[in-house]
Amino acid sequence: MQQYGQPDPYYGGSGLDVTSPEPGFTDALAGDSTLWSVVFTALGIAVAILVFAAIARSLLHIARPNEALVFSGKKYRRSDGTMLPYRILRQGERAFRIPVLERVDRMDMRLLPIDIVVQNAYSAGNIPLQIHAIANVKVASDERIIGNAVERFLGRSVREIQQVAQQTLEGAVREVIATLTPEQVNEDRLAFAERLAKAAEDDLAKLGLMLDVLKIQTVADATGYLDSLGRPKIASALRDAENSENEAAQEITAASAESSQRAEVAKAAAEAAILELRNGLRRVQAELEGEAQSVEREAEVAAKTARAEAERELQSLRAALEERRLQADVVIPAEIHREARAILAVGEAAPTAENGAAQAKVLELMGEAWRSMGPQAKEIYVIQHLEQIVGVVVNQLQDVQIGEVNVLDDGSGQGLASYAATYPQMVARVMEALAQSTGVDVPALLAGKGGA
Repeated sequence: MQQYGQPDPYYGGSGLDVTSPEPGFTDALAGDSTLWSVVFTALGIAVAILVFAAIARSLLHIARPNEALVFSGKKYRRSDGTMLPYRILRQGERAFRIPVLERVDRMDMRLLPIDIVVQNAYSAGNIPLQIHAIANVKVASDERIIGNAVERFLGRSVREIQQVAQQTLEGAVREVIATLTPEQVNEDRLAFAERLAKAAEDDLAKLGLMLDVLKIQTVADATGYLDSLGRPKIASALRDAENSENEAAQEITAASAESSQRAEVAKAAAEAAILELRNGLRRVQAELEGEAQSVEREAEVAAKTARAEAERELQSLRAALEERRLQADVVIPAEIHREARAILAVGEAAPTAENGAAQAKVLELMGEAWRSMGPQAKEIYVIQHLEQIVGVVVNQLQDVQIGEVNVLDDGSGQGLASYAATYPQMVARVMEALAQSTGVDVPALLAGKGGA
């Protein structure tokens, strides 16, 4: 093992003096010590807080809504300045208990149901009664009264408190019954309960208790006094009921008889009314049937008359129609044909006369024109109107209609050709006739030979 202060062969024998710690190492150790001190301090504070909270929680006492807390162990001053050996916290109040010096007890303030049964409670008139009532009692929350409950019932069980309250209420029941008659107790139970609550109020306040609810269940007696009180009323009620029933039966009988009589009268009246209505209906039906038959007969006569009149008018219309048809088919066409022939004759005669006069005038004007133009006037005129002249000739030939033609050929085939050549020959013959009648030889003019 290497000793501090000896040369170290690993470092070349130079030696390292480790007799005193380095400055950096000392600072690190000091820093770690501070950190751990802080951690331990924080843990100690946390533990102390938790311990303090646990102690405070164990010393803090809160009164629940249905209980009262009683602090005892020293003298306490009340708000009015009096000193008491205890202090009471009620319904939600809280306080810390001083350890060792103070003690805390809980007192239950819930309702305590009490069944009250009183036997042979003598009422006014020395009539023994049996009372059964239901009461709800609780420790009073009034600051002036709750101290009585603390002084009397602190540390005692709920059963003991119920027993004391029951005995107190039973005594109050006997006290109140002694001042009332059986009739008053039985007939007005609400007033009896109110008087009982008022009578028990002072006694319960001395005990630190309060009466919350009191209800009278039953009131009875062993002698039958209450029953005998009800018998006359029951007999009277039964008698009244029987009388009422008899009166009601009589009224029902009388009403039934009256109703039957009214029903019979109403039935007879209804039958009479129905019979009268039926007679009226038959009369109306007879009248309607007579009117209907009369109307039918009149309708038949009118129909026959109208049919004859219509037939006569139809024959007249047929005669007139036949006359009109004869006029339209024979007379009027004949007259129209006659008038048309006359008009056509006049029309045919008028163009002829007018055409003759016009042609004469034209020929006269043409003659004057030809004379004024010299020897070549006729040729010039013919050449100018050659197309019209030839057209007139051709149109005239077109108007020629040939019916059935039978061509007989001797076998040389010249028959059909001869028939086809007749049309140019007809044109030539018309031109020759034109030359003969007018002196204008169109073929000659076209050939340049001139014409007479």
